[in-house]
Amino acid sequence: MSEQKLLQVSDLSVSVDEMQILHKLNLSVNQGETHVLMGPNGAGKSTLGNTLMGNPNYVVDEGRIFFDGQDITGLSTDKRAGAGMFMSFQNPLEVPGISLSAFIRNAIHAQTGKPIKLLAYKKLLESTMELLNMDPSYADRDLNVGFSGGEKKKAEILQLLMLSPRLAILDETDSGLDVDAVRTVSKGIEEYQKRENGALIIITHSTKILESLHVDHTHVLVKGEIVASGDSSLVEDINKNGFERFIKD
Repeated sequence: MSEQKLLQVSDLSVSVDEMQILHKLNLSVNQGETHVLMGPNGAGKSTLGNTLMGNPNYVVDEGRIFFDGQDITGLSTDKRAGAGMFMSFQNPLEVPGISLSAFIRNAIHAQTGKPIKLLAYKKLLESTMELLNMDPSYADRDLNVGFSGGEKKKAEILQLLMLSPRLAILDETDSGLDVDAVRTVSKGIEEYQKRENGALIIITHSTKILESLHVDHTHVLVKGEIVASGDSSLVEDINKNGFERFIKD
């Protein structure tokens, strides 16, 4: 595992609709590391993910975000994606008029700045869909339109594997999935972990998706602050005892 710092969040405070959600939060992610972010509802987990990706609805009041040594605090979402950042959403949007295949191919072109040969692309797409147990016909369907919840989440992981970003933020990717779908999504994330220097921030309430994954660091977020950090054993602690001991009145 590389010790090169990939993401550095320094004293980050963030507001949504003029209400401050994150308070002087600090987080450091090295290349190749997997960080798990857990906490009760309303703790600010998704706020952090959206802020890291540059969602304009999330206003940085103070603090800085550095990616690969560059200050990206003011960069737009597309610039961050071009630098190698990716986020899968809890509720993926439907995009009529563009197929899943075309969307991913365009995203790869935008990320690399280079065209990808159609035949090579199709072969890679087919093999990756097979890994995720996805019906190949979904490649030609409009992005997420008419997809089940499980297929939408698989499509997000498909994008993760095809784009192979330097940092992936997975926001409640396991939300609403049955046991088989969780296992498939987890298999896709595990495949991403095998790739050199790919880093992960996994935001989750459930520990099921983590069972087959290597976890380097676990953080507990409460009321917009990281109140505890540890290794993978902290996941087991939370699984057994919940968040109550971390919550102060």
